[in-house]
Amino acid sequence: MTSHQTQLLFLDLALIIALARGLGTLARRIGQPPVVGEILAGVLLGPTLFGDLLTGHLFPADVRPLLTALADIGVALFMFVVGLELEHRLLRGRARVSAGAAVGSTLVPFAFGTGLALYLLRGHGTDQRAPFVVFMGLAVSVTAFPVLARILADRGLSRTELGAVALAAAALVDVVAWTALAGVQAVVGGAGDYWRVALIVPFTALLVAARPPLRRLLAPAAGTGAAGPGAHRLGALVIGALLCAAATEAMGMHYIFGAFLFGAVLPRDAVAPVRDEICERTGHVTSLLLPVYFVVAGLKVDLRGVGPGGLADLAAILLVAVLGKFCGTYAGARSQGLAPPAAGRLAALMNTRGLTELVILGVGLQLGLLDQGLYSLMVVMALVTTAMTGPALSLIDRRAPARAAEPEREAPGVPVPAAAPAPAPGRTGSLR
Repeated sequence: MTSHQTQLLFLDLALIIALARGLGTLARRIGQPPVVGEILAGVLLGPTLFGDLLTGHLFPADVRPLLTALADIGVALFMFVVGLELEHRLLRGRARVSAGAAVGSTLVPFAFGTGLALYLLRGHGTDQRAPFVVFMGLAVSVTAFPVLARILADRGLSRTELGAVALAAAALVDVVAWTALAGVQAVVGGAGDYWRVALIVPFTALLVAARPPLRRLLAPAAGTGAAGPGAHRLGALVIGALLCAAATEAMGMHYIFGAFLFGAVLPRDAVAPVRDEICERTGHVTSLLLPVYFVVAGLKVDLRGVGPGGLADLAAILLVAVLGKFCGTYAGARSQGLAPPAAGRLAALMNTRGLTELVILGVGLQLGLLDQGLYSLMVVMALVTTAMTGPALSLIDRRAPARAAEPEREAPGVPVPAAAPAPAPGRTGSLR
């Protein structure tokens, strides 16, 4: 690494963090999750606004791999926290309506997405037609659990029955999405070594078998009160997440699956007393590294050549993504007896996507399922659907003023996810 590369790396990091923090703060002030401003920061630093010349000087080819490496570490830790924040107890007493909403929120947009894929194949052809169709169905079906948790916290809905149902449904959708994405990558990226992908079964069994020692590792922290998890315990969890990320990458799958799986299998009874502090401490790192991921993703977004055909594709993508989520979630929730106003609000909440969508799109681009033009349009979809969640909720509340004026009934025993407390500068779940 030359001195010039070192200078550019530090300069780029300073620029990325400053712009991401500034636009993230601006987004929060206008009622949007900070992730909206951070994604926008990545797009603005890409070739869409400044062209290849300025972008090439700011982020030359020999520095981008260094930024990508930092971004990958941030995403791996973020996915560990997403898995850690999945709360199994959310399903207690509301499994039926949560499952109904999750099924509708997955199957309907997936069906719409497969039809969209057949339409997009005309202008964005690929040799992997079947995986492309499945991937597009998956890409419009995802819900960003951490962003949803932040929106619920901001609106005071975290402890309500609606908030509990939304979080439980989003958790189920996320699990299905990551599992399906792992299957797609196994088919497309296996390079014939499918036996390596099959190692995920004994690997998962090994992680489950490791729960008792993990419980013993975390147990002392549960009784130390303010002492929290302790530096060595936190270090052990981070090491575990990184090792699991490396393991799934070696299996021919993406590193995000290992980090997510490690967080998801941690024993909840031992993690619960220290989970918030673990998320906060990890968030100090991810809050600095995730904006790098947005910029790395934004450097691949080029909207300069979007013509009438591209605008038509974007309109189709937005229509399918929004209608699929709204109609599917609403129908699934109503089928289980949820009242129309609450079902409408749930449908609006489940439409948010955020960083989760960007991670999935990055995998699709890496696998060659998306070309750069379609990737750019899908990033715009992720930005728009995340930004429209708050206004959509406000619109639904205005159309049902009597119902909106009533306080949401607090759901007894609903644990607040790590993203629910007041915003903390380094908190991962609170930002995405």
